Amino acid sequence: MSKAVGGSVVRSRVARRLRHLLRTLVPDLPPGTRLVVRAAPAAAGALSVALGQDLRAAVDRLVPAR
Repeated sequence: MSKAVGGSVVRSRVARRLRHLLRTLVPDLPPGTRLVVRAAPAAAGALSVALGQDLRAAVDRLVPAR
């Protein structure tokens, strides 16, 4: 994660939040899928609800509806 997101404590917090949110989205991905999530600096101040919505929207764009 880029230092643009914040100091080490902030970067770690953002990474933990993203990991937690992604746990619910992984089952929606096809087997063998590799996913890279890049946190923008705004992620440091974003609410978890907003991060979750953004992640869900990204996965929905990448994975066609079944």
